[in-house]
Amino acid sequence: MFNFPEFLDFGQQTAEIIDSIFNWIKNVFSWLFEFFRIVILTSIDFVSNLLTQTPWWIWGAAVVLYLVLVKFKKVKFAWGYVVGLIFVWLLFYNLVIQNPAIDLNLGNLDTPWWIFVILLFFVSKYLYNYKTAIVLSSLLLLIGIFGVWDEMISTLTIIIISVFISFLIGIPVGIWMAKSYRVESILKPVLDMMQTIPSFVYLIPAVMLFSIGRVPATFATIIYAVPPLIRLTFLGIKNVDKEMIEAGKSFGSTSKQLLFKVEIPQALSTIATGLNQTTMMAVAMVVIASMIGAGGLGSIVLVANRNIDIGSGFVGGFAIVFLAIILDRLLQGVAKKLEVKKGEA
Repeated sequence: MFNFPEFLDFGQQTAEIIDSIFNWIKNVFSWLFEFFRIVILTSIDFVSNLLTQTPWWIWGAAVVLYLVLVKFKKVKFAWGYVVGLIFVWLLFYNLVIQNPAIDLNLGNLDTPWWIFVILLFFVSKYLYNYKTAIVLSSLLLLIGIFGVWDEMISTLTIIIISVFISFLIGIPVGIWMAKSYRVESILKPVLDMMQTIPSFVYLIPAVMLFSIGRVPATFATIIYAVPPLIRLTFLGIKNVDKEMIEAGKSFGSTSKQLLFKVEIPQALSTIATGLNQTTMMAVAMVVIASMIGAGGLGSIVLVANRNIDIGSGFVGGFAIVFLAIILDRLLQGVAKKLEVKKGEA
């Protein structure tokens, strides 16, 4: 066995240096990490309230209103309508329903499980066909039949927040990489390192900065899931047809107009694919994040593994697989719709 000389053994010294760096960052930027903790925790609570405490008649009214607006051509982009509706409901819920000074007596505010099954069926039918809609709705129904619906909602909440924050980070950084060769040369090796480091390692800085709970689990998931979105956004912007860009410049478009009216629309399908990959990475982090208090479906698998409970482990595992399939098919459907619109344009 080959032994290195003692004066070349820097393992413990390197570990101490890294610990010192992290402690310095934690002490100096404690205010920033506290801000992140509050934002993430508040976002998780908001999404959880949206998914669990929205009465069925709100969903029904939203669908009817959308169909009416589409019929009269008042809505062009469904996603803008959905985001606006969610924002209005969250404001109403937190400012009116949760206000102790206001008593509307709205009755039960628990979202029934069948609402999500019906909504998933109609969304899948719009994106694909009846066959795919029936399959995806059946998978969601099976999660409820397995008795892990609440755990699924908890896991889905963390995934939604992680993917949303990854979207806010990944799109601008990917565009920045495409526009700056210097930034590209710096970030490429960083992204390579982020995608090759074992996922368990991400738990260490998350716990060190945010302790235990849903916030460090979300933070670790974001760091693990954001690189694919950055890379594919970079590729989508970089591979836009040069003739399209020259045509835009010939019509006097500014750099901002070229970005938002030419490059991003042409790269939408690639960006949607990156969002799909980021979502799948977030789902893959579910079980690992449960080790630091994420809860949800991952905790079922983790506890089953510790207790050697094969049945519970498979139930939690199947539920994660079903959720991953549903999210994957939905995002693929959105990417195909964007590709079709891009071809028509």
